[in-house]
Amino acid sequence: MKILTICGSMRFAEQMPLIADKLELEEGYCVLQPVYCRGRNLTADQLKALTASHYKKIDISDGVYIVNIGGYIGRSVGAEIEYARAHGKLIIYHE
Repeated sequence: MKILTICGSMRFAEQMPLIADKLELEEGYCVLQPVYCRGRNLTADQLKALTASHYKKIDISDGVYIVNIGGYIGRSVGAEIEYARAHGKLIIYHE
């Protein structure tokens, strides 16, 4: 079973869990997801910790699944793609 980390803009926070469900239930992946902090004001330290945690998820994954609805890829996701590429990870685009 391959492990994928979901990467996508938080503008897709409602869609990403549904996509993760489909990847797990229908396609047989083990899926790691970002933390969805909707409506919370995070401190700089909390953001730094969440970012480090997300990159660790990429490290332990076989690849990343990029949620790019409408073709949108923001700066942070672009950096995650480059990180994954530099570490030889499989990169799958939703669209």
